Amino acid sequence: MSLATVQPLATHAEDALHPYQVVGDAIPASLTGKPGDPARGRAIVANRQNTCLLCHSGPFPEERHQGNLSPSLQGAGARWTAAELRLRMVDASRLNPATIMPSYYQVEGLTRVAGAWRGKPILSAEQIEDVVSYLSTLRD
Repeated sequence: MSLATVQPLATHAEDALHPYQVVGDAIPASLTGKPGDPARGRAIVANRQNTCLLCHSGPFPEERHQGNLSPSLQGAGARWTAAELRLRMVDASRLNPATIMPSYYQVEGLTRVAGAWRGKPILSAEQIEDVVSYLSTLRD
C-alpha cells in the first residue's frame, strides 16, 4: 500500500486547495470534511463545460452526443468506492500516467494549461465531493 500526502500549491488564498492524503489507489477522506450533494454532482457531470460527457457516457437520456472514449459512468458507484472515485477526479494520472482524463483538482506538474487555469483547479473541493457523491449513487 502506498501512502502519500499531497498539499498542492495555489497562487491566491481563495484558490487554496485542501490538503489530501492518497492511500493506495484512493483518497479516503472527503476534501471538505463532509459529503457532497448528489443533485449538484449530477448537474456538474451533465454540464458540457465540465467536459465529462465528451469522453464518458452515462444515465443522461436528455444529453445527446455522449462520449465513448472512456468507461461509462453507469454503475460507477458499484465499480469503485467513493475514495477511489475521489482520486480519479482529483488526479487520475496517479493511476494511469497516460490517461486523457484531466486532473480536476491538481495544479502542479501540469503542462499545456491555459493561462486562465494556471495555478487553479478545474473544480473546487466542494464540486469534487458533489461529483463523487453523485457517482456513488450509480449502482446499476
